Amino acid sequence: MKAFLYGIGLQFKFDIRSKGMLIACYLVPLIFFLFMGGIFTSIDTNATKTLTSSMTIFTIIMSALFGLPPAVAEIYGTDVKKVYKANGAPIWFGVISQFISSFIHTLICCIIVFALSTLIFKANLPSNLLWYFLSLVYILAVTLALGCVFGLLFKQQAKLTMIAMAIFLPSIMLSGIMFPAEMLPQFMQYIAYAFPATIAFKAMTNCQVWHLPVLFGIFILLCAVIALLLKVKVKR
Repeated sequence: MKAFLYGIGLQFKFDIRSKGMLIACYLVPLIFFLFMGGIFTSIDTNATKTLTSSMTIFTIIMSALFGLPPAVAEIYGTDVKKVYKANGAPIWFGVISQFISSFIHTLICCIIVFALSTLIFKANLPSNLLWYFLSLVYILAVTLALGCVFGLLFKQQAKLTMIAMAIFLPSIMLSGIMFPAEMLPQFMQYIAYAFPATIAFKAMTNCQVWHLPVLFGIFILLCAVIALLLKVKVKR
């Protein structure tokens, strides 16, 4: 257990020094938040009601799709994996350590967004803080698990970027964080539910109970896919 915790702590420190993780987990989300937060609140005063939730989800998606997958692919798509084997580390340690480290870094950034949205833009606090942070943990776990799947499936940076953009853009445009989803055509509103960001945004803003079990189910499914992919890589 001590070795496991030491490895997690070491990975956390490595990620602090990683330019890719720093940009995806902190720099881009915070710049986007400060820039778009000012625009949203100046155009529509009602934006303060959902600003915290929308910018939090953007932060999570950015981190999970552009920060985590390249780090996972670097481990399992290169000779770094052999280093783990040579030192007796289990095959799953790389993806677990990356997941936990990214979870902590992204959660820190989400808390910063939560605090600054109230201080700078006078955003409304969630009506139910416990539910808000519970939803935050769920969507963070689900989206990071999805990022792990992409990192295990695709080894090349170009492919990872294409896949990330294919998920990122619909998640941003259809989930309701940029503009009310009710403005979309009906069929697009249905398509939006294919992306966890839509379910997460509604869970954070509407406090409807059914969203969290759905997110939990998606997380379990993604964990099963990760386990299967790791088993395939062991056989190789």
